[in-house]
Amino acid sequence: MNVHEARRPVAVIGAGAIGLSLASALARAGRPITICGGRTPIDHIEITENGSTESWPVQHVGDPAEAVAHSTVIVAVKAHHTAVAERWLRAAADSQTEILVAQNGIEHTERVAPYTDGAHIIPGVVYLNAERYKPGCAVLRRSGSVDVSLPDDAVSRRLADELMAGGIRATLESDLKTVAWRKLLANISASPLTALTGRRLDVLQETNIQNLALEIMYEAVAVGNAEGAALTPADAEGMLDWLLNAPTDGTSSMREDRLAGRPLEHDALTGAVVRAADRHRIATPMNRLVLTLISAVKPAEREGLQK
Repeated sequence: MNVHEARRPVAVIGAGAIGLSLASALARAGRPITICGGRTPIDHIEITENGSTESWPVQHVGDPAEAVAHSTVIVAVKAHHTAVAERWLRAAADSQTEILVAQNGIEHTERVAPYTDGAHIIPGVVYLNAERYKPGCAVLRRSGSVDVSLPDDAVSRRLADELMAGGIRATLESDLKTVAWRKLLANISASPLTALTGRRLDVLQETNIQNLALEIMYEAVAVGNAEGAALTPADAEGMLDWLLNAPTDGTSSMREDRLAGRPLEHDALTGAVVRAADRHRIATPMNRLVLTLISAVKPAEREGLQK
């Protein structure tokens, strides 16, 4: 990578925990970072991992009119806030832009494509467990051997190289649909169970909660296969094992949103499973129960682009 390539600017739409973590890797690799929006202007980002803290200077823009086209855009707003980010996407991206969609769920491209002008959309499956504690600052935790998976194409390969240069463990996948559905198994179990109980990932150490998580995931395995993924019950069991080996003080963004009184991301997760199940006439009683319960949680306030 030459110096000119290393200096290509990156726009971050959604400077929450995941957006900050990915941006920090690209900053470490030499990319200038622009933070788009958020209630509080910031001039640096800060990541703490294993007790060690690093920081990088960033530019902050508060108006989409200031966000001229960037070569790379990270979309890390919650899935249900993608439409809110439309003005930022149209300002920060053009047909030459690569857009990394770092969101939960399985509908990355479909959510973002309506708000871009032919940009190259890269759906990302993110495994990082991170927690933002104040504007621009987050604690990063990792489990397993992969931090983010991207589709195996030339544009994604270049971005993966830069992420890895910045310390993110990235993989390229020829069957990203299966990878996305496999990750969704974790999202539809750990996220609502931590949000509904108000507890961190330690709740999954309880046998009854583990059994419930498996029932939720087994249903989604059948639905994912009907959608074209290649899953087995062993994928659900492996994902539960991955969750059980995650730091027990880890949290989910859905739990953090509920505790803060913000809208929840359930429609892009459990809602997506139930919609797909309806298309294929597959019974999903546990996912429907979870969707009913989590849908009944009422937010106290609306969330902006920055948590």
